[in-house]
Amino acid sequence: MIPRRANLGVLLLTCAAGVACAACSPLPRETEIDMHWALDEALNQDLPETVRVYSGSNDTWPLRAWYVWVDEHDPDIITRVLVSDDEDDVRETTASFAHDTGACVVVNGGYFRMDLEPTRHVGLLVEDGEILNPATRSVRRDDQSFEIARAAIGFTDADAVAFGWISTLDDVLYSWPEPPPHRRGEPAEPLDYSTAEVWDVRDAIGAGPALVVDGQTRITADEEVFFGTTIPDVHPRTAAARTVDGSLILMVVDGRQPGSRGVNLEELAALLRGVGAVDAVNLDGGGSSTLVVNGTLVNRPVGVALQREVMSAIGTFCGAPEEMSR
Repeated sequence: MIPRRANLGVLLLTCAAGVACAACSPLPRETEIDMHWALDEALNQDLPETVRVYSGSNDTWPLRAWYVWVDEHDPDIITRVLVSDDEDDVRETTASFAHDTGACVVVNGGYFRMDLEPTRHVGLLVEDGEILNPATRSVRRDDQSFEIARAAIGFTDADAVAFGWISTLDDVLYSWPEPPPHRRGEPAEPLDYSTAEVWDVRDAIGAGPALVVDGQTRITADEEVFFGTTIPDVHPRTAAARTVDGSLILMVVDGRQPGSRGVNLEELAALLRGVGAVDAVNLDGGGSSTLVVNGTLVNRPVGVALQREVMSAIGTFCGAPEEMSR
């Protein structure tokens, strides 16, 4: 059972400099997030019982968030990675993904280059067994090269939810038991592929960093070389997670607005653990963070009802797989 209310003890950080949020005042370093989760009856009335939407709020922080619990064991439910088919810039809104495919639940997916047209995905992107974009092989920080394996979510042919630190080599996906132990200024040794396993998934999106591993908060931002970026700061967020029984959780947290400040990675991990996540990965956030249920935009990305066009998404279909339109 997914809890409707979670009391979470977490360490709070003050809001990152440069994040536009009227509510981002300094907070005590230790406090309790009394997140009030409740079933969203209006949204759930048109969904099967194996897909449930919860809304949550905390007026003190303040925070507004939503998560969708999906029973992936239901044979009439299937979750897929969706990729834009827009011929001009390869980007479209989350609502467009929902409209075009018939998915009952859609959230935005992985990182992408907004400065390029057509856009280019940043990190792993696999759709229906085809690697459309390989995992990012290496990045440079301060004139040093880091060979990386970043966190990804995948779905097998049996629609089981898979997580791992993933790399690609010769069009093969590899999963690592641990990410390389990178630190700022200290690149780890090159990846030893003899210690990796082939990752057999039908669909996948790489983003990162990992947030929860084996039921414990584990933020691998340094290992995945997100230092020197704004990824760890307070932002609107999207995340995907797996529960102990293999169900899927998709979470969106609003931010950069008076009614919801957003969260950093540690706070996001705490929210996910509070609703039953045992493995979780951070997806693209900021203005991209959107949740669409039955064609309706549920959250308010950065305080408005407009949606940023994105390249990839995760979509859950509430019907037989043959009903999918693409």
